[in-house]
Amino acid sequence: MVQMGLFGTNGEEPRPESIRSRSQARESRFDDDLVGLDPQDPEAQAFAAHLDRIERTRANYTVEGYLAGVADFADSANRATGHRRLAAVVVVSLLLLGVLVALWSALGYMLSAFTG
Repeated sequence: MVQMGLFGTNGEEPRPESIRSRSQARESRFDDDLVGLDPQDPEAQAFAAHLDRIERTRANYTVEGYLAGVADFADSANRATGHRRLAAVVVVSLLLLGVLVALWSALGYMLSAFTG
């Protein structure tokens, strides 16, 4: 049995056949869905990557699904510019503020329970 590392990887580099299958999948994307577009065009490649992200399916109600959702949010926040990036920063800041308030409240409750 192979021991899995952080986020389901075992620390090995991707195998050449998986790289080859990804490039074949990208080529088939241009053959099937993006007929007539230049596969070397950066905008067409970005659109193909967008279509791949949209069509990706995973189990949403598992730990791996939640972590993949967080990773997708982080990737999209890093690609965003302007007001969308500001909105992502505000959302993350509000989440962290909520965690800090909950921790402060829990610490206060524990200290008051232990000290009487």
